[in-house]
Amino acid sequence: MKFGITGAAGFIGRRLCETLTEKGEAVNVLTRRAGLDVMGVDIYLADLSIDNDSALDAFLDDVDVVFHCAGELKRDELMYSLHVEGTKRLLAAVGRQCTQKNRNIHWVQLSSVGAYGPPPGRASEFRVVSEKSVPAPRGMYEVTKTISDELVLSYSRIEHRFTCSVIRPSNVIGAGMPNQSFFQMANAVRSGIFFYIGSGESIATYVHVDDLVAALIACSADKRAFNKVYLLSNDCLLHELISAIANVSGVKAPFVRVPEFSMRILVGLFSRVVKLPLTHERINALVIQTRYASDSIERELGFRFSKSIPDAIPEMLSKPGVALHEERP
Repeated sequence: MKFGITGAAGFIGRRLCETLTEKGEAVNVLTRRAGLDVMGVDIYLADLSIDNDSALDAFLDDVDVVFHCAGELKRDELMYSLHVEGTKRLLAAVGRQCTQKNRNIHWVQLSSVGAYGPPPGRASEFRVVSEKSVPAPRGMYEVTKTISDELVLSYSRIEHRFTCSVIRPSNVIGAGMPNQSFFQMANAVRSGIFFYIGSGESIATYVHVDDLVAALIACSADKRAFNKVYLLSNDCLLHELISAIANVSGVKAPFVRVPEFSMRILVGLFSRVVKLPLTHERINALVIQTRYASDSIERELGFRFSKSIPDAIPEMLSKPGVALHEERP
């Protein structure tokens, strides 16, 4: 079996490449980055945002499974051209392989729980999101990635040689991760300036990159995952995560709790005159009580998380990194 990967220069795509090559698998990589230093793969240079049929056809030659991990995280103006138009171009190339060469191809789509959007009311309202929840993305990244998902799912309904699996993870973390907000939170704990906001039991929604890679590979090989959408999040209580960070850092676990209403008033007042490390968006993240259910992938594929997020903290804080989360091919 041969695998094709887009976004291999990114945090997740690179880890996926390394895992597959360590298993001795044949891997094609589509990237726009010349000189990509990923060992043991065949590299094809192309930009999904630009028409390049010959490069896409060459990349897909003899590929049985496509992992579509490419993504643009920072520049809103580039997201539609990559996530939507780029997915259309890659699907068209896959379609040529299916119809002209009469080949079966399975597509594994890396998406995001952002497809379901924030809580409809207050951020601190408790809710459980599952695959049955109605997508309601907000923000250019989330909207364009959700459109990309639907393009892939729709094509699986009209082309019998094409199957797909869509995985929607929560915040992906691990050694070398680019999630700077996580490190900022950890530094606040280490510095003794972290405090809880609101009265509820906030939920930390993270998944370790190794667990995500394992889930991606599981969906590539198990027919029970074909034409399915799976959520993946190893949720824990925020105070469990903070306590683990404090324990690893050798500091006392924080206990101060500030009313949410008071903090929002203060942020609203002072953010007009000075740039604050605490924003309304950050407050939302600290008070959120949304749980992302991973029951389906556990029940249907027998997937199990390798360790809890608090148990993974020592490894994550020993090697902080600045790698890209996802990379445009």
